[in-house]
Amino acid sequence: MTMKDRFTSRYRGKRYSFGYPACPRLEDQEALFQAIAAGGDRVELTDGFMMDPEASVSALVFHHPDASYFTVSEEPVAPTPE
Repeated sequence: MTMKDRFTSRYRGKRYSFGYPACPRLEDQEALFQAIAAGGDRVELTDGFMMDPEASVSALVFHHPDASYFTVSEEPVAPTPE
């Protein structure tokens, strides 16, 4: 797999991060941090549920070929063709 393939999502599965449409509630990141004791003493959550140091990243990664992106919404949204 080339770097271009990775950056254009030509890999199996999907990556979901808190604060983005599929996982909009940034505060849900606190449960992830508690479950994995993230970063030891090196990575912490701020009062606004942002990670410190600033360049830190967390995600839920699903390596299933049928994984797809979605948006959480109170209103029904018609699926978009891929």
